[in-house]
Amino acid sequence: MENKAILYDPTRCTGCRGCQVACKQWNQNDKDKGEKTFNFGSYENPPDLSPQTWMKTTFTEIEKNGKVKWLFNRRSCMHCNDAACIMACPNGTVFRNEFGTVSHNKDTCTGCGYCVEACPFDVPRLEGNMIFGFTKMSKCGFCTQPGFNRIIEGWEPACVKTCPTSALIYGNRDELVNHGRDRVNALIAKGSNHAYLYGDKELNGLHVMYVLDESPETYGLPANPQVSPVTFAWKGVLQPLGWAAGGLAIVGLALNYLIAREAKVKRESQSKKKEEQDGARD
Repeated sequence: MENKAILYDPTRCTGCRGCQVACKQWNQNDKDKGEKTFNFGSYENPPDLSPQTWMKTTFTEIEKNGKVKWLFNRRSCMHCNDAACIMACPNGTVFRNEFGTVSHNKDTCTGCGYCVEACPFDVPRLEGNMIFGFTKMSKCGFCTQPGFNRIIEGWEPACVKTCPTSALIYGNRDELVNHGRDRVNALIAKGSNHAYLYGDKELNGLHVMYVLDESPETYGLPANPQVSPVTFAWKGVLQPLGWAAGGLAIVGLALNYLIAREAKVKRESQSKKKEEQDGARD
């Protein structure tokens, strides 16, 4: 099956936040758990991603050539090919689906928070109470969540469907890479020397790519996102050692049970034999 992706072109974005609302509505993240918003000195709202807000439009004001310029950005899960969250997850709750994007299963999530710490884009959020151990991870699932799976039906993700300016485009990743490169070349021809297709190569390729006309840092994106060495160590060394230690512990318990059972059977046999001998003397 073809890998799917989203191409976002902020130069076509009006900051209407229709995608942000559509995401909440389709995934019912505004149902019975609405998120309170407040004025914190920005057109943005809410102020950050949360268990109820999986996608957020950011507003950045810069000065260029003596003029004010607005930059809009789409902040959400990037669905990386080298996904740190998948590497960090200890039990397979976070996984790559058949469309190449990153899904998660809340039913098996233990709320450990390793994915939250590992993500170089600071996207996953924990909901619930960590003190009582009722936490679950939440993030954009590329509209592939069970019961809300638009992709398997052949539909666009909710955010793409609602975009009025085609700033968001959905399709096969290879085709969107070519389209994104064409858009970048068109921007360069118009004088945008910093134009760049972000996500083409980053982390071995992202499934949410950006046609940037300014540097990634200007848009609030890391210029060179990387998986932490700690995550690699956890996935390649510590986690296998943990499984090995757990396996040895299980084997040890099994051996201890067998030895104890054998000793019990032996004691019972000896006791029964002694009773028979005592009975014979009587």
